[in-house]
Amino acid sequence: MGTRLTDAPVDSAARLAGHLLDRLAVLTEETVRRIRDTMAVYRSAGPLPAGDLAESVRSNLEFTLRRLAHEDGLCLEAPRRTGRLRAEQGVPAATVQSAFRIGFAHLWETMAAESLRHGLATSEELVQMATDVWRFNEESTTAMMNAFNETTALLMVRRDQERSALVDVVLRGGMGNPGSVLEAADMLTLPYDGTFAVVVAHAPGLARQALPDIEPTLREHDMGSAWRLTPDAHIGIVSMRAAAAIDLLVDTLRSQTVRRAGVSPCYTRLDQTPQALHLAQVALASSARPDETVTLFDANPLPMLVASAPSTASRIGNQVLGAVMELPEGQREQLLTTMSTWFAVDGSADKAAKLLYCHPNTIRYRLRRIEQLSGRSLERRLDSAELYIALQAVLHLPEVVRDPLE
Repeated sequence: MGTRLTDAPVDSAARLAGHLLDRLAVLTEETVRRIRDTMAVYRSAGPLPAGDLAESVRSNLEFTLRRLAHEDGLCLEAPRRTGRLRAEQGVPAATVQSAFRIGFAHLWETMAAESLRHGLATSEELVQMATDVWRFNEESTTAMMNAFNETTALLMVRRDQERSALVDVVLRGGMGNPGSVLEAADMLTLPYDGTFAVVVAHAPGLARQALPDIEPTLREHDMGSAWRLTPDAHIGIVSMRAAAAIDLLVDTLRSQTVRRAGVSPCYTRLDQTPQALHLAQVALASSARPDETVTLFDANPLPMLVASAPSTASRIGNQVLGAVMELPEGQREQLLTTMSTWFAVDGSADKAAKLLYCHPNTIRYRLRRIEQLSGRSLERRLDSAELYIALQAVLHLPEVVRDPLE
């Protein structure tokens, strides 16, 4: 494939470029050989299909020579295409850059040798061409790397999306197809049988990861994991060597400065993940102490009771706190938060006031209002227990406030 030169005068660069374009096939073969002789990765049966390197070298050589010949209408598509393709093939960026450097160096050596052999350019003209060739090299390499990085970023997003979808399959129990859990586990490199726990971490902002570095961190502790992001939570399935590793998991989560996270009990088969997810969500909503960042479900017996009998728990919540739940949202949340905090600090109005940034008398006023609305007294142990259980039901099952028998 070459450039036809007319009888009209042409400059030395165009003349030399035309000469090399006429022997493009030979130049391509020589350049491929030089790259393979220099870089072992291109000699092995790696990610590049047979003939792929030769095609890439040919298109980039042709592009550079046509630029040297001052042809119009050229663009940087050849190096961009190489960058996109190598990113998709998983070739390291440094390897691709080295191949470009070797290719341009060989092109320049060939230009100098052919020019002197056939008298196509003077030494002074070669010096000028050298400036152009290495400028083309810089522009082509930059275009290639920009395309490589853009493609790599897109591939990372695509892989994250695919991985997130696989995690969702496991979290949903296969969505009616139990075999899909096994298939998803294999693609996530998670065992189907083993020791697992689900983590649900409260997102610090809309669709923001609560634990951005958790997967490699857990891997350092010999724990495999797979995660997905929802608008308000960062959810993970963690595979451990033994149930005793749950304490290490909790400690690791706490070390990640997570705001709040719930951890399910350990379970032994991935098809049990939907139930574990529910228990982790319950644990997230039921921190026993205001300063507790990571809550293990097994550490809170009452939430376990609520989760195991949601219909009964929601009926209790509706009977005891129905009047509170009918209040406008702002008033309702204020009273529920006050009661939850008061219980968490062992019934101390002073401590609750400090945590909620108000006066102790404000706490007492809100508690009296709860007593009036519920018809129960926090000073009576039985009434207090009923209010606490109803509160747990409301917090853990917020979507169920009607009597399930109605």
